[in-house]
Amino acid sequence: MLNGTVADNLIDSLRADLHAASFTTDALNGLWGNEAAAALFRGLRVPALRASRRKRALGSGTSALATLGRLFVLGVPVAVRELADALPTLGVLGAAMLELIQVRAIDGGGEAVHPLLDLRPYSFSDSRGDGSWWIASDLGELALGHAIPEGHVLGIGRASTTLSGLMIADPVDSVLDLGTGCGIQALHASRHARRVVATDTSERALELARFNARLNGIDSIEYRLGSLFEPVDAEQFDQIVSNPPFVITPRTPGVPAYEYRDGGMTGDALVAAVIRGAAQHLRPGGIAQLLGNWEYHVHEAAFERVGGWLNDCAADGSALDAWVIEREVLDCAEYAETWIRDGGTRAGTAEFDRLYSAWLDDFEARDVRAVGFGYLTLRRPKTGAPTLRRLEKVMTHGSNESGLGARLAATLRAHDWLAARDDSALGSATLSVAPDVTEERHYWPGADDPTVITLHQGGGFGRAMPAGTALAAFVGACDGELTVAAICAALAQLLEVGESALRAELLPQVRELIFTGFLLTDGSAGAA
Repeated sequence: MLNGTVADNLIDSLRADLHAASFTTDALNGLWGNEAAAALFRGLRVPALRASRRKRALGSGTSALATLGRLFVLGVPVAVRELADALPTLGVLGAAMLELIQVRAIDGGGEAVHPLLDLRPYSFSDSRGDGSWWIASDLGELALGHAIPEGHVLGIGRASTTLSGLMIADPVDSVLDLGTGCGIQALHASRHARRVVATDTSERALELARFNARLNGIDSIEYRLGSLFEPVDAEQFDQIVSNPPFVITPRTPGVPAYEYRDGGMTGDALVAAVIRGAAQHLRPGGIAQLLGNWEYHVHEAAFERVGGWLNDCAADGSALDAWVIEREVLDCAEYAETWIRDGGTRAGTAEFDRLYSAWLDDFEARDVRAVGFGYLTLRRPKTGAPTLRRLEKVMTHGSNESGLGARLAATLRAHDWLAARDDSALGSATLSVAPDVTEERHYWPGADDPTVITLHQGGGFGRAMPAGTALAAFVGACDGELTVAAICAALAQLLEVGESALRAELLPQVRELIFTGFLLTDGSAGAA
């Protein structure tokens, strides 16, 4: 791909043409239909291809939008004249100079334009409102017709959108995007950071990340080549975000090592290295957010491995606040199947079976019984020792995964509020019920009292919290006016129990409800 002024001018021309064609997510969804758009998100293009053919047959699928969609999103060749009409400012020659396309001869004479890159619109919402970009990446297996190469630069997938949704977007001076890939996290970080440093071991990834930043008019990102934290030396940052190449890949000859997902280390050592490096490269008060895998070894308890990595940081003098959320656990067979298919190798083939055996052999040799996946939120304390160590399984979500970044930030504020207050100070606080909280009660037929009371959270992680009679009554009384102590006193009298005993029972549960966002403190915006 070209560099310098010529490339910049060509990219600016491409931007003008994409704007003119209304090359947006909504426009493409309208062209193909929501069902086809949903299938595309799952990596299936047949419904969109069928819709595209129907539109062309009716004469309504020959617009610039339709041409760009077929070529760059569906990976289907188009006529030279069609692309010339769709890119009047850039032109076919300019697109070729940017290595977006290649013109090839076709059987029977003439020429057709084939894509060399996947280029598609991307829409999102964050704390600063709605936004949209165009993102270029390498062609996937659908367009290639075979498994992707090891140097493949991945576009936007579920992991990308998960991390961008988790990203805390409080204004900061500096952000490090470790392992930037196509640059999507760096672009998101640029919306709340004065400057962003994006690193990757792949020159190809950095090339595409620079292209994407220029295409979207973002100039606050600096790109550096190198492994892990080597490109930033001793620098420290206010925030570190990373979707690292955490996939556990056998170090067996003949097993592909895809750059976008494989960090070149054995097992889950890459995630451990990112945690250690983050501890050393965060400024006081700085936050690191990353996705990761961790192994479960035989006779190893849940989170024992991740907890050990955090203990290693503390032993090195870089202790961190840590909140680890495990979203799923796969057994070794499921894990192997998932990532072999991800590389484009299809089940039922000899190659799939060969790779499958290599994966299972590796896990067996290292006594791995399962692999967990989740999110890690780490923070370097501004002063003193860490106060947060929470490692939990949260297998279900609420309806708004894209808004979890704001919820995570609110949860950290809630934790800090709690850490600064003993039970006496908590007693003088006033609390209110978060607006997304509902209560569910179950009764035996004919019974006056419920047998089960559950508090449900509509947003955030969609938690469900069992509540006894006293706790349910306490939550119901949290109106933002009565203090915690006053509610406890009234309930003790109503339930005819000792006030001290009731406070001892309720206050730990109240702290949990504040942390998880069921209850809000004065001026808080809710937690996770």
